[in-house]
Amino acid sequence: MAATRVEGFAADGFAEARAAFEANLTNGDDVGAAFCATRDGEVVVDLWGGYADAAETRPWTADTVVGVYSTTKTMAAMTALLLADWGELDLFAPVARYWPQFAAAGKGAITLAQVLSHSSGLSGWREKLEPGDLYDWEKVTDLLAAQAPLWAPGTASGYHACTHGFLIGEVVRRITGKSLGTVFHEEIAEPLEADFWIGLPASEDHRAAELIEAPMPVSDRAAAFQPTEVQALTLFNMGFAVSDNATRAWRDAEIPAVNGHGNARAIARIHSLLANGGEVDSKRLMSEAGCRRALELQVEGTDLVMGMPARFGLGFGLTGAMLPLAAPNPNTMFWGGAGGSIAIIDFDARTSFAYTPNKMGWSTIGDPRSYRIIEAMWAAMVT
Repeated sequence: MAATRVEGFAADGFAEARAAFEANLTNGDDVGAAFCATRDGEVVVDLWGGYADAAETRPWTADTVVGVYSTTKTMAAMTALLLADWGELDLFAPVARYWPQFAAAGKGAITLAQVLSHSSGLSGWREKLEPGDLYDWEKVTDLLAAQAPLWAPGTASGYHACTHGFLIGEVVRRITGKSLGTVFHEEIAEPLEADFWIGLPASEDHRAAELIEAPMPVSDRAAAFQPTEVQALTLFNMGFAVSDNATRAWRDAEIPAVNGHGNARAIARIHSLLANGGEVDSKRLMSEAGCRRALELQVEGTDLVMGMPARFGLGFGLTGAMLPLAAPNPNTMFWGGAGGSIAIIDFDARTSFAYTPNKMGWSTIGDPRSYRIIEAMWAAMVT
């Protein structure tokens, strides 16, 4: 059973959130994890505990980082929103304006807004990816530029599980001459002193937690699952396994949809920039209007990949049936990663939440471990 050792603090009024975090470690739902919450740009809860490895030999410390899979997408989206706010990127212009080759195969009208909202029709690659292909930026982006959409762009969302970051990243590269990970680090993470990386340097390997893969749940629904072509190309042609997370090749690469490393404190701090209208600690990186653009609904309906109701803004999921939490405020958005990490931004309460575990669950949008903590936070904030 995982240790119950918990460090950090919870401000007055948030004892129930701490209790929910501790319970996850006590009952074995978590091996190691971190949770952080900010309000008005100030940290009100910052907790970590348990172990960074399955053998429970390395305590989870204040500076432990962990792979968060698709929570990385929020960082890629913020990089695009930042460039748009600076006037360097028009989110509603054709992607081909910045990346001419992308116009091939009938894609001349696809916009980055459609990429951000998972409605561009490019949720997966038609060509079979081999192990290691995701480390070859030119190969995977050239394939996407040449490929026809898998469905009519703009008509529905289909979760861009792995392609999302490459599509955004190539546009960022064409505009700035730098990789998305570099722009993110220089313009967002570094100014905010936030410990999040898209491409983890070897010097930080000693801080990286081991991802502990969970067995696939057995259910009649899972057994009966027959993927559509879109689902098969998206979900079963990504070219990586959980074990890759521990390799230097994976950590060193920039795969801006899935290979970010960070901790709850860093994620909550970065997203507090959005929650607080573009300014944190008297550092203004974006305008308030530029932040709130992320809330603009782009597409809603049954997602062609996830097979569930979805509502997407510009780079984030919007509250609705997709998030099984009753958000108290309407201007709330979120996203999470395979294994259980999650980030929530509540613009009305000027609050951000983040949770990062190393014992993986089987959800891409959080699970009961984080939900219990977040529900306790919201309950304390509205009383």
